[in-house]
Amino acid sequence: MSSIDNLTARLARRKPIPAIALIGRDAYLRDLCRNAILDAYVPPGAHDWGVSRLSVRDSGWDAVFDRAQTLPMLCPCQVLFVEDVHWIERLGEEARAEIVKSLTKYFSSPAPFTVIVFEADSLDGRQKFTKRLAELALVVELTIGAESAATLAIEMARKLGAELDRSAAVLLAEIVNAEPARMHTELEKLATYVGRAGRITTSEVELLVVAARKNTVFQFADLIADRQRDAAFAFLDNLLREGESPPAIVGALAWMYRKLVEASGPASTGSGYQRQAAREGGTAGVAARGALRLSRKNLLAGLAALAEADRALKSSNPDQRATLEFLVARLTE
Repeated sequence: MSSIDNLTARLARRKPIPAIALIGRDAYLRDLCRNAILDAYVPPGAHDWGVSRLSVRDSGWDAVFDRAQTLPMLCPCQVLFVEDVHWIERLGEEARAEIVKSLTKYFSSPAPFTVIVFEADSLDGRQKFTKRLAELALVVELTIGAESAATLAIEMARKLGAELDRSAAVLLAEIVNAEPARMHTELEKLATYVGRAGRITTSEVELLVVAARKNTVFQFADLIADRQRDAAFAFLDNLLREGESPPAIVGALAWMYRKLVEASGPASTGSGYQRQAAREGGTAGVAARGALRLSRKNLLAGLAALAEADRALKSSNPDQRATLEFLVARLTE
C-alpha cells in the first residue's frame, strides 16, 4: 500500500490516475484525501458536473463502469467516488469473479477523462478482487505514524486558532492511537477551553483528554493489573457496545502501559518512589499504583502484546472483537 504522502506527490504532477483506492476507517484522513484529489482534477466551480458518487451496494458495478465511460459536461476531467467497495466480500464466488472480469476489462482501456476513487474501511487481501485492485489502482492506506500524527495535530490546532506544544501533540497522538478524526475532536474541545490564540500544553491535554478517559483507560488497566479476567472481559464488552473504537482501546492501554513502565523504571528510584507517587493524584499517581502490582518484565511483555494487537487491527479484514479478547487473555495470564 502507498502512503498519503505518496498520493500527495502523485497528485502534484497533475496527471490523471485512472484509479485510486482509499482503504481505512479514519474519516478525517479520508476527507483529506478526497479534497486533495478534487483539488488536483476538478476546478471548484465544476463540482456539480465533474464529481459523482455511487454505492456499489445500491447501484451495482455495471453502473460504476458505465458512469466512468460517460464524458463529463463542462470540465475536462471527472472524479467518481465509489463507496461500499467492501460489499463485494459478501457476494458469492461467481459474482465476485464476474466483477473482477469487469474491472480488468475496464482498466485494459480506462476512460482518460475519469479518475475512479474506490473507498473501503478494509479489504481482505486474500481475495482475488483485492489483489487485482492492487495491480490496477494506487492503493492508499488511511493511517499515519505517531510522529506524523503529532505534526498533524499541531497544524489542526493552528487552524482552530490555538497553539499546541510539541510535547502536548505527542501526548495527544499517543492517547488517541494516532487517529486524526479523534485527534480533531479532542482539539476542538481543547481550543475552546484555552480560548482564541490560547496555548495548549500537556497540562490541558491531561486535564481534558486523559481525565475524560479515566473510566475507559485507568479502570480497564486496573482490572488487567489485578488479573480480573472475567471482569475485564465484561468491561471490554461494555466498551464495544458503547461504540468505543477497538484501535483506540489498544492505543489507550498502550499509553497507560508506557506510563506504568515509566513509574517502574530506574528514574523512579524503586518502590519508595512508587509508594509516594501512589499516594498522590493525577496520572503519575495512577501509574505508580499500577506499577506496584506489575513487574517491569510483565509491563514490557504487555507492551509487546499491545503492539501485536495494534498491527492485527490494522491488517486486512480483522476480527476486532476476537483480537481484543485474545489480548485481554494474554494480559491477564
